[in-house]
Amino acid sequence: MTAEIRPVTVLFEADKLILELHHDAEGAYHAFPGGGAGAPAGVPRVALSLAEALHARIRPAGTAETVLRAWAQGAAPQGPVAPVDPAAVEPVRVRAGAVVIRDGAVLLIRFTEEGGRSHYEIPGGGVEAGETLEEAVLRELGEETGLAGTVGPELARVWKDGRHEHYFLVSATGEVGPPETLDTYGGTPVWVPVERLPVTPLWPRRLSWRIEHWHRTGWPGRPAELADSITELGPPCGW
Repeated sequence: MTAEIRPVTVLFEADKLILELHHDAEGAYHAFPGGGAGAPAGVPRVALSLAEALHARIRPAGTAETVLRAWAQGAAPQGPVAPVDPAAVEPVRVRAGAVVIRDGAVLLIRFTEEGGRSHYEIPGGGVEAGETLEEAVLRELGEETGLAGTVGPELARVWKDGRHEHYFLVSATGEVGPPETLDTYGGTPVWVPVERLPVTPLWPRRLSWRIEHWHRTGWPGRPAELADSITELGPPCGW
């Protein structure tokens, strides 16, 4: 028998999104009201502005992406919606990525497309059997850039196209290695000013402007949780 999928409710009052406030082992998170049977009675509710909601952990992440995108573009949905929870799906691949910042610039891998356009990725790759996320992120950083490093806090968890991706702040040492020694699948390591990230075609797209924001205002105390269904990296993203 297939479990019934119960809708959640997107509710706004006075231009603020109404969410339930919950806690897990990592701290507070928010959920859309009506998320399934057996929800405890008396769960407190909070009202978040768009600016607050953009930096809140909202579950399910797929529904949150849809709502925040529409809200940021001036057409937020309301009422019952089917929940979209990519975190509940068994991943086809687990990826670990390194956010390396030095002298106001972030290290990215640039890929040049036909026609001369470029897009960028955060250094990283698939986690191998028996590896921890932290071990994988340092191995991938070494393979793609030649840098060694120390793993800091986990900044974000991103669900995209069946992948579960984990991004860590990494303090790196050394210099980028010669191109012939690097395994970048045709990409080139480059340093991009952090202030340029919001307008840089960086994948995952929903993480780009957040790294710039955190660099200015302070790194998050808990990892952001982001579904990212964006495939076109050129248009601006502010949700």
